[in-house]
Amino acid sequence: MAHSGRFSGDSWDLASSVGTTATMVAVGRALASREPDALITDPFAEPLVRAVGIDFFNRLLDGELEPAVAEDAAATARPMTEVIAVRTRFFDDFFLAAAAAGVRQAVILASGLDSRAYRLAWPEGSVVYEIDQPEVIDFKSRTLADLGAQPTAQRRAVAIDLRDDWPAALRRSGFDETKPTAWSAEGLLIYLPPEAQDRLFDNITALSAPGSRLATEYHPDGAATLSDSNQSVSQRFAEYGLDLDFASLVYAGERKPAGDYLSDQGWQVSSRTRPDVFADYGRSFPDDAEVVARLRNSVAIEAIRT
Repeated sequence: MAHSGRFSGDSWDLASSVGTTATMVAVGRALASREPDALITDPFAEPLVRAVGIDFFNRLLDGELEPAVAEDAAATARPMTEVIAVRTRFFDDFFLAAAAAGVRQAVILASGLDSRAYRLAWPEGSVVYEIDQPEVIDFKSRTLADLGAQPTAQRRAVAIDLRDDWPAALRRSGFDETKPTAWSAEGLLIYLPPEAQDRLFDNITALSAPGSRLATEYHPDGAATLSDSNQSVSQRFAEYGLDLDFASLVYAGERKPAGDYLSDQGWQVSSRTRPDVFADYGRSFPDDAEVVARLRNSVAIEAIRT
């Protein structure tokens, strides 16, 4: 599992490579939505996961894993579900706060199986752009249409790799750079090479009118440290028949702290540690869980373009 699984121009669907992590996050949202004191409600997560058809994830949702496996899987899934619930709520609240402040244009970068365009209470006149790989966009659009799901905003899907000229594709889809925009880069940065992270923020900045907002998260420990955590998750899941080397999906190498980079670009930046975000929602970060221990140092960032 030591090889690097990523290369320039690689692509994926939702049952392979980076796409599987998008499906895994959706499993977390599905499980989090079932909690008695749920922080989020995502009615589309479970049917989307089932449509992807990864056997292990479907059996996990159905509670059909063998008892020994189920206990071990729960020890892995529960803390990850807590992290995903808090992270999802953070980005949900970010978009709703931007909308309440009058922002009517939103862009979800690397949208995966995210269903915010269908489940958030967007104000009248809101346009939500979703950017992801063509196969990912096609699958989600088709599956949600088959479910009879209706977007709660005007949804515009932009099927393009973020390593290509996505700003041009966004403009072609009707994006108006003279209007303020709410941007999310959720669970994305570690899947980009360091220089691509900078380029992403350069592009966002160039497209952002004053009053635009951005939410993202940054891991100061870097991808290399996260790889250790990912490695143990991969090994555990491999025992259940899910063959994916998560560690090979992230890009190592020194990268500029996202908050500092955005500040230098003229954004007004505020940040909170992940345990602080947990505390804001009345939760405690699961410090005793090895599988998420390295995630405690990640920082939730919100920025406003002045």
